[in-house]
Amino acid sequence: MFVATLVAEALSAGEMSVAADRLASSGCAPAGWRWLDQGRAADLDFAHDPGAARAGLEGAFAATDVIVQPVAGREKKLLVADMDSTMITVECIDELADYAGIKAQIAEVTERAMRGELDFAEALDARVALLEGLEEGAIDRCLAERVRLMPGAEALVKTMRTRGALTVLVSGGFTRFAEPVGERIGFERMIANRLLIENAMLMGKVAKPIVDSSTKEASLLGAAAERGLDLADTLAVGDGANDLAMIRKAGLGVAYHAKPIVAAAAGARVDHGDLTALLYAQGISRAEWVLT
Repeated sequence: MFVATLVAEALSAGEMSVAADRLASSGCAPAGWRWLDQGRAADLDFAHDPGAARAGLEGAFAATDVIVQPVAGREKKLLVADMDSTMITVECIDELADYAGIKAQIAEVTERAMRGELDFAEALDARVALLEGLEEGAIDRCLAERVRLMPGAEALVKTMRTRGALTVLVSGGFTRFAEPVGERIGFERMIANRLLIENAMLMGKVAKPIVDSSTKEASLLGAAAERGLDLADTLAVGDGANDLAMIRKAGLGVAYHAKPIVAAAAGARVDHGDLTALLYAQGISRAEWVLT
């Protein structure tokens, strides 16, 4: 059996009936639906052809996210997540660059790297080099003034962790942001790049090796092996090209408000809702969330 989870700000019973009809006409043999959160999220079970189900439901309802997967094993035991523009609302290097007066210059390179147009490590080295001489204090100012958690981040991580999942934040950004952000959200582990600093000034370099796409993939595989998990038991979420490898390997790989190259390749997308859509996707109802 398979399940299609529909998530929207306003979801009606009538729309769920239409969704069931669409699956029936696609030969998916729907078996009924139920609310996870009345008016916001619902599950629709069906027997055949998840590809046809996804094709028939995605885009069929305004501002509605659709996640299709097997019913068995849908609640995951490992979460590996990107940070910038996934767990937080900004790209930290772009905001840090603003304190050096070069945000536009660096943000353009960031955008191209996240679209997969540039080698990630080379692009990171080039951007960090432009920050040479910036006062170390700008990091803490940026963290306090610019970094905001993505809606749903705390609920997602704290709920999964409470239910026994391992939660890992793996960022191509910097430890000076990832560590406090990860701690606040509730991640057990944080992995990121380390900015080199001397005499309270940024040196324009990061410690090697750089945390990149291969690091993220290896973190997913390593954590799964450590816990004795099948990859089917894992969830990976991110928005940029450097998240693609881990998204493709995870049992549920989610493109979150992602760049086109990621959205096209991921097994699931969240284009409209916040990160709590990933709790609904696991069959976890609103009443079961951990919010503190």
